[in-house]
Amino acid sequence: MKKYSSLGEILFDFRNRNNISQIDLAAKFDVDIRTILRWEKNETLLKPEKEEVMVEITFIPYQVIRNLNAPVVIPTYYDFDLRKYSLSSLSNDLPDADWIKEKIDKTTRRIRAIENNTDINNIIRFTSLQKNHLKSIDKDLINAAIKLIPELNLIVTDTSGNYAGHCVYFPLSVETYEKIKNREIKEKDLKVEDLVDYKTQETPVFYCHSITADCNENFFFIIGEVLMFYRDTPLNNYIYALLTSRYDSYNMSNELGVNLIWEDKEAQKVFDMISPPRLYEGNFSNFLK
Repeated sequence: MKKYSSLGEILFDFRNRNNISQIDLAAKFDVDIRTILRWEKNETLLKPEKEEVMVEITFIPYQVIRNLNAPVVIPTYYDFDLRKYSLSSLSNDLPDADWIKEKIDKTTRRIRAIENNTDINNIIRFTSLQKNHLKSIDKDLINAAIKLIPELNLIVTDTSGNYAGHCVYFPLSVETYEKIKNREIKEKDLKVEDLVDYKTQETPVFYCHSITADCNENFFFIIGEVLMFYRDTPLNNYIYALLTSRYDSYNMSNELGVNLIWEDKEAQKVFDMISPPRLYEGNFSNFLK
C-alpha cells in the first residue's frame, strides 16, 4: 500500500493509472480545468457535495476521500489494485484467520443481501479492476446467483451507507465445477443455466466469484458472515472453490485449510497481472471445528 497525505496526491495517481487527462477529469466533474489543477496542487479542497461524485468517478472508497479532503488530513494507506485502505502500515495485511474465527459471532448491521443494480454494478466494477480475464462480469449470472443463494451474496457498506465490499457465490453442480477445475471451461463461460439449487445437490459446490472489502474491519465482518453460514448450515458434504488473482487472498486461503489446485502464470503474462490466477478448493470443516 502507498501512504497518501493529500487529496491531490491520490487524484494525480488515479489519473496516471487510468490515463485520464486533467481536461477529461474536469469534464467528468463538470468543473473548470483550473479546479482540477488547484485540487492536485492542494490549493483547495473539494466541496463536501463533490466527495461522493469523486467516489463515483474514481471508485476510491468514500472514507479515503473523506480522510484526505479535510483541513487536517488523516494520512491513509491505499492500494488501487485491491481497492483497500488502512490507517497504519501495521494493519495493511489481512487479519489472521484464527483471530477471525475467535470473533466470528461479532456482526454488523452494515451487511445485507445484494438487492439492486447499483450493487451489481459496483461488483462488476470491482471485478473489472482486478484485470483477471478469467472472471465473469455477467450481470444476469450474478442476478441468478443472488436469487438462488442470498445468504452468500452480500454487500457491506461503510458507516455512511456507501459500498464498501461484497461477496458473490455461484452454486454449481459437481459436473460443471469439474469443467472449471479441469480447465475445459473458464469461469467467464458460465451461463445462468449452469447454476443450481445447492439444497438439491448431493455434493453442493459453493464457487466463490469474489469476496472483498475496502478495509480489514469490513473484510472481517463479511468473511465472518460467510464462515457462519458454513458453520451453522447443516451440510453433509460440500466443496468450496475460489478463483483469485489477489495476492492478499493466497495466505488467507491456506489458513482456512483449502488447497491450491492450479495457477495460470500464462494468463498473468498475457494480461499483465500482478499475481497469477489461482484456483483453490476444499471446505472449512477442519478450520471451523
